[in-house]
Amino acid sequence: MIPSLPRPLWLRAGTGIYLVLFLVFLFLPLLTVAVFAFNDANYPAPPWHGFTLDWFLGNGAKGRTGLFGDEELLASIWTSFGVACWVTVLSVVVGTTNAFLMERAKFAGKQALSVMMLAPLVIPGVILGISILAFASRVADVLNDSLGLEVEFLRPGLPLVVAGQFSYIVAIATLTISARLKRFDRTLEEAAYNLGASRAAVLWTITIPYLRPALIGSAAIAFLMSFENFNTTLMLVGADSPLTIMMYGRMREGATPVLNAVSLFLMVASALLALTLMRKGDKARS
Repeated sequence: MIPSLPRPLWLRAGTGIYLVLFLVFLFLPLLTVAVFAFNDANYPAPPWHGFTLDWFLGNGAKGRTGLFGDEELLASIWTSFGVACWVTVLSVVVGTTNAFLMERAKFAGKQALSVMMLAPLVIPGVILGISILAFASRVADVLNDSLGLEVEFLRPGLPLVVAGQFSYIVAIATLTISARLKRFDRTLEEAAYNLGASRAAVLWTITIPYLRPALIGSAAIAFLMSFENFNTTLMLVGADSPLTIMMYGRMREGATPVLNAVSLFLMVASALLALTLMRKGDKARS
């Protein structure tokens, strides 16, 4: 083995400084939010006034409503969770179907279809949301005028939020699963067919287990991207506000450390979810 050439001191120092600055830029805002979620002040910013759990548990004597006592915020978290679950299931199922279509099927216009499937990724979220809202509202108006039908799920609300988020998140799931499927050794399937296995048996015992890490990864990405989405959601939301819309409204009224507490809660929950799914993905690979 040829030993690597020694790097000059200035290059090593520059690399170290760059790494430190990058980590500071990345984590300092998150650390600030986390620290001031425990600040005993009525505003979410310096200076430090002492440690408190009021912004999590509340304090009636000081007129503070904590995160776990704020019914609107908790309801918005559950709303975001429900939307994210629907988007995740739809994205993984349709993304898997798309992956098999693009990697296994042969038909005219396949390249054009592949490009069109990825188009939502380059469309701004606001434009995507407005387009879906305009199309759905127009269809709802036509059905109402011609047939007298009032189709509620075509009006602003959670079904449209799910549809809007799904329209671009499914493209990411498709890419993730397709990349894994492309590396699959199809001779394993052929061997199973030669031994008398049915298509369903081969799919569930050979192909899907091989795709499991990609399925878990795409599910994690879909869930987290749906939970934090704002631009598309803002255009399509109705009376039930997901967390990002609720926090945006609270920020416009005047920020309090409760929003810091929500942010810290979500950071911890997201990290735990990511670590859990990564561990499952590692087990699936082994």
